[in-house]
This record gives sequence, C-alpha cells and structure tokens, in this order.
Amino acid sequence: MSILETLAKTLEAWGPAGSLLLAGLDSAGVPIPDGVDVLVVVTALHNARAGYLSAGMAVVGSVVGCLILYHIGHKGGRLYLERKTQTGWPKTFRLWFLRYGGITVFIPALLPVPLPLKVFVLSAGAFGMPVVEFLAIVLAARIPRYFGLAYLGSQLSQNPLEYLKHHAGQLAAVAAGLFVFLVLLVEAKDWLRKNR
Repeated sequence: MSILETLAKTLEAWGPAGSLLLAGLDSAGVPIPDGVDVLVVVTALHNARAGYLSAGMAVVGSVVGCLILYHIGHKGGRLYLERKTQTGWPKTFRLWFLRYGGITVFIPALLPVPLPLKVFVLSAGAFGMPVVEFLAIVLAARIPRYFGLAYLGSQLSQNPLEYLKHHAGQLAAVAAGLFVFLVLLVEAKDWLRKNR
C-alpha cells in the first residue's frame, strides 16, 4: 500500500475531522485535487449525518486555508504575482482577476472541476479585495459545493445507478443552469465595470 493510499484511508477513518484538515491544506496551497470532494461523498455514502458534518468541516477548513493564502498574497504577493505572471496562462489568470474580481474566486471555489483557485485567492489578497467580501464569496461558493456533495453521497448510498438514472435529467438541468448563471454573472460584472 502506497503512502497516499494509507493517508487516504486514515483521513476517511477520521471522517469530518479529515475533511477539516484536508480542506484546510488544499485551500492553503497544498495541492490535493478532488481529495476533499471525494472524502465528503464517501463519508456521506456510509453515514448521511456524518457526511453533512464532514461538509460543514470542509467549509470551515476551506475558509481557514483560503484566509491563510489570502493573507500571504496581501503581505507580499502583488510584487510576486506581477513578476511571475508576465506571460502565458499566469498572465491570463491575473488579467481575469483584474477584470472580473470576485467572480474569478467564486467560480473555481464552487465548481468541483479542477480550476486554479489558488492563484485567484492570492490575487484577491495581493490586489486589495476587502477581506469581508472575500470571505462572503468563499462561503457563498463552498457551502453549496460541499453540502451538495454530501447530499449526493447520501442519495447514492441507497442505489447509485438507480438514483443517477432517475435524476439524470435534473442533474443535467442543474449543471446547464449553473453554467448559464455563471456566464451571466461574468457578463453582468463586466457590464457594471464598464458603466462605472
């Protein structure tokens, strides 16, 4: 058994406490792709109540980790970001943040697909986003993400294939609606910025 498999089994055994630790590390800059999401779903598969507690702990851990990264960006990140984001995708991400602000934090914090949240959190601190606004954005994204995953895990425990078959249209509609909402949010932010 590899070190990563051992760690995964240990964190799964910790349940909600593992979610707190994993979410804190991931949001503070230690790359753990999808680890928190999987842990919340797996915990909810075994015990729905523990799954919701795990989701709550993941929100707390994520907020703490994001605040750590935000403060790192705030204390000296602007010069670092400007120096390291002169070309390629880092430059694109920096320009996105400067253009769209909090939306660039909200979208990757909400969606469980791998998007570069860390660079936007650093940018939020480095470019002076107010900490209260930053916290509101992180909470608005992480609460539905983790509690939605806990709900999904608790439903899948009954009969995963039957649940997915029965709710495929609803899941597709929610995904499409979320996509449209986020596109409209980006466009509205751009329109407001241009009209100021």
